[in-house]
Amino acid sequence: MQLPLLSYGLWALLAVQATATALTYKLNANEEACFYTVSQQKDEKIAFYFAVQSGGSFDINYRVTGPNDKYILDGEKERQGDFVFTAKEVGEYKFCFNNEMSTYTEKFVDFEIAVENEARVSLPSKQGASPEQTSSLEESLFKISGQMSTITRNQKYFRTRENRNFSTVRSTEGRIVNFSLIQIALVVCMGALQVFIVRFFFQGARKGYV
Repeated sequence: MQLPLLSYGLWALLAVQATATALTYKLNANEEACFYTVSQQKDEKIAFYFAVQSGGSFDINYRVTGPNDKYILDGEKERQGDFVFTAKEVGEYKFCFNNEMSTYTEKFVDFEIAVENEARVSLPSKQGASPEQTSSLEESLFKISGQMSTITRNQKYFRTRENRNFSTVRSTEGRIVNFSLIQIALVVCMGALQVFIVRFFFQGARKGYV
């Protein structure tokens, strides 16, 4: 008899998870992009996560400002960051990424902005179900939600590490190929130079003999 209620709870949980999915933005060279969130009340917790997935040295400049353009967080040439701060004022908070350091390299940035202490999704009460059962089910669902958030964050971290490692492998492979081509060209040039020198000596020896 609890199946319909559980199904609705899982659907609501998935809906909450979908709103917290990280976004990926392509930041062109010499570009600054800003994103916004609103705090409805004081002392709310705002979580901010970002990671550079590709481009250049995997670094980016960032800046977080609150209402009235008050600086909260900033950093230069950072690869990733994970912050939680308290919104002291009600209003709009701005999160900016700056790629003006790059003259031609575009970068892909994964980021997530979430306002915590948000209102919980209330499950519909079913006739005949006790409040204790509903409360216990709600707590279980939100525990699962927290665990899923942790798993998602770990997946983002491993994805970032994977992208960076692949980039390092591709860069190393390119350097090895270029070095091998240069080495082959030097060997060919050296062989041609040796042939030229030997022919020059033999030609000089013949002229002296004559």
